Amino acid sequence: MSDDDRANPLGSYLRARRALVTPEQAGLAPGANRRVPGLRREEVALLAGISVDYYLRLERGRDKNPSVQVLEALARVLHLDEVEHEYLLGLASPRPRPQRRRRTPERVPPRLHQLLASVQVPAFVEGRAFDVLAANRLAVALSPRLQPGYNRLRSLLLDPEEQAFQQDWARSTEGFIAAFRKSIGDDVDSPRFVELVGELALSSERFRTLWARHDIRSLEGGTTTVNHPVVGELRLHRDKLPVGGLLLVLYYADQGSESDEKLRLLASMAQPAQVTEITAFDRTTGMRTPLTLASWPSSRAPQQS
Repeated sequence: MSDDDRANPLGSYLRARRALVTPEQAGLAPGANRRVPGLRREEVALLAGISVDYYLRLERGRDKNPSVQVLEALARVLHLDEVEHEYLLGLASPRPRPQRRRRTPERVPPRLHQLLASVQVPAFVEGRAFDVLAANRLAVALSPRLQPGYNRLRSLLLDPEEQAFQQDWARSTEGFIAAFRKSIGDDVDSPRFVELVGELALSSERFRTLWARHDIRSLEGGTTTVNHPVVGELRLHRDKLPVGGLLLVLYYADQGSESDEKLRLLASMAQPAQVTEITAFDRTTGMRTPLTLASWPSSRAPQQS
């Protein structure tokens, strides 16, 4: 994450978004010899009904508290959708910087371990930076990149097997990176976010290109198609359920469909009779711990050791 993104997030966002709006989209003649992609600063100012000097102050971070009316006009000119519009308002809202608090490791509560072990579909728990924190056996059978300790965004961008797994890799990267930026929000100093952005910016041209766009998106439920190396193509629904600051993610197929039958086949291959196992990852110790249900008293939740 660049220093300018941290010091002047509003200006960085405005610059990135105006570069994505063509003159034709804004109702302007394209003209010749344009030196910048998208709209010029003076064109944005004209269309928003503000002075060029004032807009320049916004981009350069000299005015960080524009009125709601100005922000509404800019959102219209930049063709922002509802999620992007809300994000723009958040960047410009004057909020006191909270005292730096000690960040505690993301931990999966015991009840979620029990839930993961009991559901009959691929399920896992992820943190704010898309780190996989816990997973059931069927999730790992669906993709070994869903084991605890993996990062879903890193796998998507840097792992060739994950790229082949995703039927529409380009679209998946757009959605994940936009959702990652939304997840960061104003927590730009988080060590985990800084570490991951730095690594991906050095390692992935795709990340650098999409990160510079400042796209914002909510990565919620939906339907995806993946290419499993054993059972072939799977059409799966995805639901993300928030639980205590974490997300429980479930993949499932339409009942009775070919994909449903393939998931059942994966389940039979993945789970030994009468034994269900899940794994947990503790980011503090860096250890992966197998948790076997056969060894748990029925009245107790599984505990990390």
